[in-house]
Amino acid sequence: METIVLDIGETLVRDDRHWASWANWLGVPPHTLSALVGAAVAQGREATDALHVLRPDMDVEEAYRARAAAGRGEHLDESDLYQDVRPALGELRAAGIRVVVAGNGSVRAAELLRGLDLPADLVVTSDEWGARKPDPAFFARVAEVAGAAPEATLYVGDHPAEDLFPAAAAGMRTAHLRRGPYGHWWAEHPDVVETADFRIDALTELVGLTGVGGSDTSAVADASDPPSGEEAKVVRRGTLRSVR
Repeated sequence: METIVLDIGETLVRDDRHWASWANWLGVPPHTLSALVGAAVAQGREATDALHVLRPDMDVEEAYRARAAAGRGEHLDESDLYQDVRPALGELRAAGIRVVVAGNGSVRAAELLRGLDLPADLVVTSDEWGARKPDPAFFARVAEVAGAAPEATLYVGDHPAEDLFPAAAAGMRTAHLRRGPYGHWWAEHPDVVETADFRIDALTELVGLTGVGGSDTSAVADASDPPSGEEAKVVRRGTLRSVR
């Protein structure tokens, strides 16, 4: 791989603060909204559908603007990053791999991320591009900024329908990250197992995929083999919204 492109939410950034702030705005306990988000994920729906369960007529974008106007908009700091982010991205860049962060998010989220000075060559969000995953236009922009051929570009993310399937459709190699509700719940779904070039549990495993330090990449690739034995019993079958 010459370029590794990473999703943002639940790949680099924990969504704890995001959902807790929405719960606070709506006046419900955080665990209530978390449970509704989990139900939406398990049904293959968008996590934001949980907000409409609580407020069926709510315009999410309008509510987002109202929160910002009230001084309760997006916030992001070092504590929101998963612990493996800086070590993994730092090692990749040190090895000469181009690192791009590109995922769904607001212009404000992009500003906050860039303010963290991540070891990345580019940090950009969907609102800055005017195209949101899983729109093919988003992945066309990813291909433009990757600086490498699609087959030499690896897209990493937790969400099968927004990350894995459309990136694969764009000709990129893919790594499904078992992280966050989507990453865990759908990890063993047959479509995920079939589509992902690699399935990983931590970003630090990406270093091995590039062969940094003489790592045996074949051993890492074996992580995408179908489950067997006791593990096979927990494969979840369900309707997963996808663009396949």
